[in-house]
Amino acid sequence: MSKLSIPAQSHSRRKVLGMMAAGLSASTMAGSAHASDQLKVAAIFATPIEEPWDNQIHVALLKAQKELGIDYKWSEKVETADFSRVMTEYAKGGYGLVLGDAFAAERESRKTAKQFPQTAFLFGSGSGPADPNFGVFDNWIHEPAYLSGLIAGKMSKSGVVGAVAAMGIPEVNRLVNAFFQGATESHPQVKKKVAFIGSFFDPPKAKEAALAQIDAGADVIYAERFGVIEACKEKGKLAISNMSDQSELGPDTVITGPVWDMYPTVQQAIKLVKAGVFTAQDYGDFSRMAKGGSYLAPYHNFEEKLPADIKDMVAKRQAEIIDGNFRVDVNENTPVSD
Repeated sequence: MSKLSIPAQSHSRRKVLGMMAAGLSASTMAGSAHASDQLKVAAIFATPIEEPWDNQIHVALLKAQKELGIDYKWSEKVETADFSRVMTEYAKGGYGLVLGDAFAAERESRKTAKQFPQTAFLFGSGSGPADPNFGVFDNWIHEPAYLSGLIAGKMSKSGVVGAVAAMGIPEVNRLVNAFFQGATESHPQVKKKVAFIGSFFDPPKAKEAALAQIDAGADVIYAERFGVIEACKEKGKLAISNMSDQSELGPDTVITGPVWDMYPTVQQAIKLVKAGVFTAQDYGDFSRMAKGGSYLAPYHNFEEKLPADIKDMVAKRQAEIIDGNFRVDVNENTPVSD
């Protein structure tokens, strides 16, 4: 995908995906069919399934298929113009719960949901829920992003930490700002470098931006997008992953990173649908650490490399977050480099 020129604070994931939708085509429905007495659950994704945000939803639904016995099907690369049609097909096909990414199709998805009040809809959205049956969620993983920043600040030898992210939209900004909040707390004199690649999925551009930050002195970089870890691995620098546990991409490069676990959200939604009590509400809290919806990835090869005082510091603050005794700032302003 080509780089988009986006003014800071002017776009959300919803608007950006709308711009990108013209380059995507609706996919065929994929998945497996099971007995008719199972709860039928579908997912509709605007991007390719490899895109990390949508992939975490998909992973959670595959887990639900295995552990909760649902009948799961999905559609990926669905254009805004096709969104209503795909929703309608699933609703008419007897699917009791339909999830996915509605950022690029807010108007279409909400209008269609009203036509099928007996179907529960739960979508990633930049707006609130809509009665009677349109619930919303988002990836509120700023808490483990902050914890990752605590580690980055302590592990930086140069005193320069970086972040390479998709673009300056609220959903991304709050993660990068939380990361920098942690880094500054653990290393008050740290200098920050931030770069936006103008795309949700462009590993070569992310790698290029990371290499530029390394040239500018960064020795620990938050890989909010794919491509950064490769650059850090090549240059012998450290990386913080994002969205999923990506240690295998660089076992001696990736220290840890925030992980978004959509399963608590999916599990709650399925429970309510089966009980016949699903309502239009914001399910965002199920992505927070206290609900098990996000966490810090295991240290893996860094379990022995990280100094004990750093691990103790992180463990203490993590416990405070989960207990509700510490609140990570939600700062959605576009961050800038020092």
